[in-house]
This record gives sequence, structure tokens and C-alpha cells, in this order.
Amino acid sequence: MITVIGSLKGGSGKSTVTFNLGVWLSMAGRSVQLIDLDPQATLSDVVDVRQEDGHEPRLSVVAGKDVGKLIDAEADHVLIDIGTANLDGMKQAIKLAEQIVVPVPPSQADIWSTQRFLKFVSGLNGDRKPPTRAFINRADTHRAIRESDEAAAALVSLPDVEFVKPRLAQRTVFRRSFSEGLAVFELEPRGKGAQEWNALCAVLFNDVLS
Repeated sequence: MITVIGSLKGGSGKSTVTFNLGVWLSMAGRSVQLIDLDPQATLSDVVDVRQEDGHEPRLSVVAGKDVGKLIDAEADHVLIDIGTANLDGMKQAIKLAEQIVVPVPPSQADIWSTQRFLKFVSGLNGDRKPPTRAFINRADTHRAIRESDEAAAALVSLPDVEFVKPRLAQRTVFRRSFSEGLAVFELEPRGKGAQEWNALCAVLFNDVLS
């Protein structure tokens, strides 16, 4: 399964999501390959930290320009972190994707960016339409703030995308876990962040749990 984690806007949390997915799938007994197509190399950095600290399961990441040559056909899951700074790599990855996951922070700018990304994906793939799923990332934790609910309502109305209800909140544990080379459910296995993460994965990779 080739999963692209992408959007057109920086700062949406793509690398954090890709890293946590990699750890989660590995802990579920799946062989995982991570591909970093973002020149910022944030995913590569966090995997380096994890390797240096000796955390298990171990992850590895590859980077390059020719996505087709990078993909390990033996891996159960290939997770590709893409950024607009590598537009050619993004196009290649989307054409190969069997699933596209779009993290969407709760802002009008991110909703507009998501709309453009969906059109971009549709224009590349034509009649071939891999499942594209979007969820709210970095959601508000204060009940009085309604931006996350408003963004979710906007996502529901967009064409060519499946809205995924479980959301990830704006929590310090995600930043802490990333800087330590640990997934959020490793750092605080009983915390709210871990609960949110497990709920999200149950939708994105329900076949792993069956």
C-alpha cells in the first residue's frame, strides 16, 4: 500500500503524521518504508533522532528525485511525505499513490489550500482516483473556539475527498514526541494524544486491525 501524506501548504503537520504512522504500522507488525520528498527533510531528521537513541521498532527513510526507483516493492506499506518545494516528486508520488491522506489545520487558508490540492490531484490522476482522506489536524482544544468544527464542516462539503471524523488536537505532546524521536503513543501511551491517534489510525488503516 502506497500512502501519500500531502498538501500544498507548509505547516500542516505532514511529517509528524508520516512519522507517527510509520511507528504505528511497524508496531502492528507491518514492514514499512518511509520516503522523504520534502527538501526540508524534517521526516529524515526525526528518523535520525530515533535511530541515534536506539528506539524500537527501528525506522529507515530514503530520499531522492525518482520516486518510482525509491519504492521498495517488498514493503507492506510505503509512506511518502511530500512538499511543494519538490513539485516533480509530488507529481510522481500522487500518480503512484493508492491512498492520499491530507492533514488540514483549522483555518480558512488551509481549507482553500486543500481545495486547490484536491483539484491538483484530480488533474494528475484523471479517471484513476485513489481514495483521498482529509482530517482536522492541530484542532482547537478549547470548547469555546469553533474554528475546528467550522473547518470540519467545510471539508465535508468538498468533492473528491472523504472526511475522516477523528481529529488530532493541538497538543504539546506531539512536538515533544517528535523532538525525542518517539511517536505520541510511545511517549504518553495513556494520554489524550494517543487516544486521538489510535482513533485516526482505526479509520485510515482499518485493515491492519482486522
